[in-house]
Amino acid sequence: MSQQRLEVVDSTTAPPVWAALRNEAQAAAQNEAALASLLAAVILNHKSLGAALSYQLARKLGDQELRGMSIREIAEEAYASDPDLVDIAEADLKAVFERDPACKGYVQPFLFFKGFLALQTHRVAHWLWNEGRETLAFYLQSRMSELFQVDINPATRIGRGVFIDHGTGIVIGETAVIGDDVSMLQGVTLGGTGAERGDRHPKIGKGVLLGAGAKVLGNITIGDYAKIASGSVVLKPVPAGCTAAGVPARLVNCPTCDEPAKSMDHTLAEAVYDYVI
Repeated sequence: MSQQRLEVVDSTTAPPVWAALRNEAQAAAQNEAALASLLAAVILNHKSLGAALSYQLARKLGDQELRGMSIREIAEEAYASDPDLVDIAEADLKAVFERDPACKGYVQPFLFFKGFLALQTHRVAHWLWNEGRETLAFYLQSRMSELFQVDINPATRIGRGVFIDHGTGIVIGETAVIGDDVSMLQGVTLGGTGAERGDRHPKIGKGVLLGAGAKVLGNITIGDYAKIASGSVVLKPVPAGCTAAGVPARLVNCPTCDEPAKSMDHTLAEAVYDYVI
């Protein structure tokens, strides 16, 4: 049996995501024969990131009501209509690799990380929403919630290069807006403060870090490169570059580090710790 050759990339630069993903999958298939057929079906048998991603979403999301082939066709339609969705998925995949110290490469999040898979499901659902196909968009939201424990309304607008770590328990409301390069951990809620309709959810700026269990409620703005500490309940706007912590949250550190979402720096200023453990 002839061996497939790994793709050659410029050694002086980071390899393109698709080439790196294929190379990793080829190496993993050679090292772990039990997963060779999976790696071939999901990654190696495809000619592009979009084709592989549509297959992976179909494999995960398909059920008795909406078969995998139908979901694959929906994803392929979305990617053909808006090729930027594939570029955004690539940025999201790079964000996972760059910000998660447990991530060993691109194969790991592409196959197994539910935060990444939930986000890509949402991006297809959001495309459907913008096309006026709201019922199908809600169907994908429901499957996302069932499978990944991540509940994002299909109307939610989310920028590129977003990292959802672990994912379990994340809830994001209809009128929320999330900027580019945001990172969030498990248990984050971007919700409302009552039963009113209309624009009622948070607006999260570029490069914001949302710690585990953070709750940001109401139509408030979290400024660019702000940090929301784990377990905080934020009910008022947070200026750009500031850190908010507590229940209810208060500003504890202005400015924070330059790019908290990329450094994943969850620490607070020493002045905040006015007690001894």
